[in-house]
Amino acid sequence: MNSNSHNGIKMEDSADTRPILIVPYMWIGDFVRGHTVVRVLKERWPNRPVDLLVTPLCAPLVDYMPGVRAGIVFDLPRSRLALTKQRGLAHELHARNYGTALVLPRTWKAAIAPALAGIPERVGFFGEARVGLINRMRWGEKTLPRFIDKNAALALPDGAPLPPEWPVPQLAVPPEQTARWRQENGLGTAPAVALGPGSVGASKRWTYYPQAARLLIERGIDVWVVGGPGEKTLAQEIITATGGKARDLTGTDLRNGILAMAAAGVAISNDSGLMHIAAAIGTPTMGIFGPTSPYLWAPLNGLAATVLQTKTELSCQPCQRTTCTMNDHRCMRDIDPSYVVDVAHRLLVAGRAP
Repeated sequence: MNSNSHNGIKMEDSADTRPILIVPYMWIGDFVRGHTVVRVLKERWPNRPVDLLVTPLCAPLVDYMPGVRAGIVFDLPRSRLALTKQRGLAHELHARNYGTALVLPRTWKAAIAPALAGIPERVGFFGEARVGLINRMRWGEKTLPRFIDKNAALALPDGAPLPPEWPVPQLAVPPEQTARWRQENGLGTAPAVALGPGSVGASKRWTYYPQAARLLIERGIDVWVVGGPGEKTLAQEIITATGGKARDLTGTDLRNGILAMAAAGVAISNDSGLMHIAAAIGTPTMGIFGPTSPYLWAPLNGLAATVLQTKTELSCQPCQRTTCTMNDHRCMRDIDPSYVVDVAHRLLVAGRAP
């Protein structure tokens, strides 16, 4: 074993070339944060190819993840086992001759295809009584402080201590792609602020994006609204508030959102997948947090991320609830749009400094 190490992670046999499969969580933000697992594996085994299972929604992200050889696209329904599809996926996995599978989700369903494929080493936490499906069972999940610790710890050797710092997720977007994307969308070259007003769960949504967009426009700053089709109504509210001067860039293709976040000078987002995408790209990212804990869910790229929270002391915060049941959502309502715009303006100016 080579004694070289980085981030406290030792490099192991560099002659080992057996491919590794990761079964990640498929929410966009969790999928992005899962790139840390890829980086840990590549530090341990620099010559072992790493592939990811991926849904059609998340597939564009794989193209920008350094260290990932390929994404294996699959589309299993969430509500049932779909054994016929599982067998088909297992057949494809078997043909790729994986030596190891890391199954990050704790569900029984997530471990079926790697087991049917006969992957020799299948690593995961105990979860839903997965004896047999997982043959390198890990324990002590409840002692790990954060979601990223639970995921990335599976990429470490058995019993290894957590490193002082995890490698941060990275999305490498070629500048020529963002330049072409700007041109195709008629966006010019002026610095812009990208807004990500959507989130999973209404309580994580800051409701002052229209006011913030208007203030940004008044300062001569271009504003883009980024998100999926579910954010179309929010985008229209923001465009109306700016007299039609903000741009609606919402749509069904996640690649459009990736390129928007890469092209923006600053991103302002709720605790959402787009927030993690922007930070992983390295775009200065302002994450607005209310009911969720920044310690648990803030973007891992601290150099690119700024967490904004209310200055009001609330005993219920963080509650981790999807809807507010007390204090009339003050954890989000008390975050002043003028304050958010001031921070965004400072970051934008700093980004233009030589």
